[in-house]
Amino acid sequence: MNSVQTRSAEKALSGGTWLIVCGAMLYSILTVTPLMAQHTADEWAWTAPILPLVVDAAVVIVVKLDDVLARLGGHGGRWPVALRWMTGLMTLALNTADSALKKDLVGVAIHSVAPLLLIVTAETSLAYRRAIAAAVARLETEQRADREARERAALERREAADRMAREEREHAAQLAREQREHEARLAREQTEREEAARRAERAEREARERAEREARERREREREQQQRERERVEREAAQRRERERLEREQEARRQQQERAERERRERAALLSAGPATEKLPEDRARVVVHAAFGEGLPVRAAAELCGWSVGWVSTRYQEHRDGAGVVLESAA
Repeated sequence: MNSVQTRSAEKALSGGTWLIVCGAMLYSILTVTPLMAQHTADEWAWTAPILPLVVDAAVVIVVKLDDVLARLGGHGGRWPVALRWMTGLMTLALNTADSALKKDLVGVAIHSVAPLLLIVTAETSLAYRRAIAAAVARLETEQRADREARERAALERREAADRMAREEREHAAQLAREQREHEARLAREQTEREEAARRAERAEREARERAEREARERREREREQQQRERERVEREAAQRRERERLEREQEARRQQQERAERERRERAALLSAGPATEKLPEDRARVVVHAAFGEGLPVRAAAELCGWSVGWVSTRYQEHRDGAGVVLESAA
């Protein structure tokens, strides 16, 4: 049974109870008012309805407060019970008094229906309300327990989902961390390989540069050695050429001296022959003139030695002088 059905039952119970209470109050007023009018002074006859109204008001108070206490799940103690039964018995007594005084049992039975119904309805409605309140409390407890269980289950599911999500996040974070570490390790290894490659390349380049430098230095040394060798060879060749030149010059001077000495001896031999007794042949005369020119003899002496005329000898002297000038110009 859900809360809607419970509220519907409470409304039906409340409506039925108040309908019975109102009917009993109206019937009680109509029944008790003539009795009260008969037993009241004529000038106070108008107060006849007051007593049934007071009794019925007490009934209304009891019913209403019992309803409130039943809804709240409380219990008023003995006084509410005493008031309820006292108002019920007063209503019963007032409604059946007139018939009882007339000894009308049927009237007593008829007029006791409404008060008895009111008393039983009040007790029954109270019992119903308490039962409904207990059922509602139990239902609310069950619903609360069910709701708490659902909330607990939802909380557990949320916690499980959160734990699973946290574990997934932690796993994803761990995977990401491992991935980053793996990438960092790969990058570090790549960097180390690149650094090793750069070191190897640098070492190879340095070795190549060192080899090139050594080869260049060796070539420089070889070139310098070759240059020194060429210079030495050239110097030796120059010295040799100089020695050869000096030797040639010495040889030329020696030959020239020998030739001069030989010419001098020949001239001396030619000139030592004395004046010619007859005209010498032209070739012989030319030799004699040449020797005389070389010795610096005058033209006349040369003419006497060769037997030719002074004019011819002068012409030969002039030829020798011209030839000596040409030779001097060539030497210059």
